[in-house]
Amino acid sequence: YTATEGIGTDRSGSASDIKLGLDLAGGVSITYQAVGEEKPSSEDMADTIYKLQKRVENYSTEAEVYQEGADRINIEIPGVTDANAILEELGKPGSLQFQTTDGEVVLEGTDVAEAQAGSTTDSYQNRQYVVELVLTDEGAQKFAEATSANIGKQIAIVYDGSVISAPNVQNAITDGRCQITGNFTYEQADQLASIIRIGSLSLELQELRSNVVGAKLGSEAISTSLVAGAIGFAIVVVLMIILYRIMGLAAGIALTSYIGIVLVLLNIFEMTLTLPGIAGIILGIGMAVDANVIIYARIREEIGTGSTVRSAIKAGFSKAFSAIFDGNITTLIAAFVLMWLGTGSVKGFAYTLALGIVISMFTALVFSRLVINALYAVGVRDEKFY
Repeated sequence: YTATEGIGTDRSGSASDIKLGLDLAGGVSITYQAVGEEKPSSEDMADTIYKLQKRVENYSTEAEVYQEGADRINIEIPGVTDANAILEELGKPGSLQFQTTDGEVVLEGTDVAEAQAGSTTDSYQNRQYVVELVLTDEGAQKFAEATSANIGKQIAIVYDGSVISAPNVQNAITDGRCQITGNFTYEQADQLASIIRIGSLSLELQELRSNVVGAKLGSEAISTSLVAGAIGFAIVVVLMIILYRIMGLAAGIALTSYIGIVLVLLNIFEMTLTLPGIAGIILGIGMAVDANVIIYARIREEIGTGSTVRSAIKAGFSKAFSAIFDGNITTLIAAFVLMWLGTGSVKGFAYTLALGIVISMFTALVFSRLVINALYAVGVRDEKFY
């Protein structure tokens, strides 16, 4: 019900609320060019692309950042339609410096490894929002010297020539981790962290163009894919019922729950769905069917040796567990490797595949077992039904 109708007036959790990728629903495309007299090095380009990739993944797991030519970087963010809003939130990359009150530059933007909004509590247990910084090894060493020499003084954070924050140094910071405190709301802390992240890019970038791109497949292709998926699912369920009778019915109920749970979790985790992602979900259905076949074959073997239906069900699930677990774990390892090394659509496929594997194991080993035991409890106990 949640996957179909959602919860509340905004239909939270429904399939219609799932974010779609560039190939299904279009998105925003932005092109930046490195500013400077000299050609940027491959190392600086790679570092900038990596940091931008991590940043745009906050909008979508399917977002892609890639190099174009020697000095240009393209960003594609699916599921959004307002290029101007994205540019405003993403910010304009520029120069970032940490300066003492006498204008001495103690840190550059490249010395900042991470910047994000966080929260802490004071002595009265009141929540305060802060900006948490993690420095590089070289930056940590420089900041330790600077904070030791400026305790009780301000170190200003200057972005593109403007001071965006000027916190006081309360003590020497020697471990490369610090917090910027103040009367921040979460939005203010998050905005400051975003500006620091933008200024920590290895290159200064200038926006060349931005535009909204249309879906590559379109709504008609989505409808066709859904119809094809529904037909395939129905054929699988009918064949399972024909071959395994009451157990096939239980498998059909379990597979239906699998699809519903996957759709709800895609919404909860705000994962972006693309065509490769749909392929990952369908592959998960196949693995769920495979797990049920293994279990039901074991149950039939137990009934064939003279066991009662009750004991056969228990033994079938128990003996099939190791085979199902081994097969799913190897595929899950492959999915994790794709998450680690892949980007864009490849990573999206890996996320949905991993999610599908976990849910398929749950529906096969837990949900299917509950359904069969429930059917047995209401009187379906004749061996010929199994």
